[in-house]
Amino acid sequence: MASVENADVPKWRATALPSSPAGVVLQDSGKILNRDRIVQESARVSAGTYTLTAVCDGTGKAFFAVSLDGKAVAEAGAACNGRPETTKIILPAAGRVEISSSSVDAPLLYAYHLAPAQ
Repeated sequence: MASVENADVPKWRATALPSSPAGVVLQDSGKILNRDRIVQESARVSAGTYTLTAVCDGTGKAFFAVSLDGKAVAEAGAACNGRPETTKIILPAAGRVEISSSSVDAPLLYAYHLAPAQ
């Protein structure tokens, strides 16, 4: 892989993270160049069971924290080996979902999507 700083994130994501046939309710991808958290928020997500699929490339591990209306729901991680990892997420009620991405092993590339469980 080329350096993280010069990587083409959309091109990497297209091959690293398979699309979800169920439709995606929240997704993000990008570069973590330092230890700052990157937060993505949805307007409103229905209660139910979802799958968070995450992948990262670089060194170390990326972490993903999922919250519902400001309350922690789940945490997930992905080893930076380019292979997607999935975590089941249960949202007990409808509300605003926020997913924060972070890593102490920056720089790295990350991508994830949250989709209804099949």
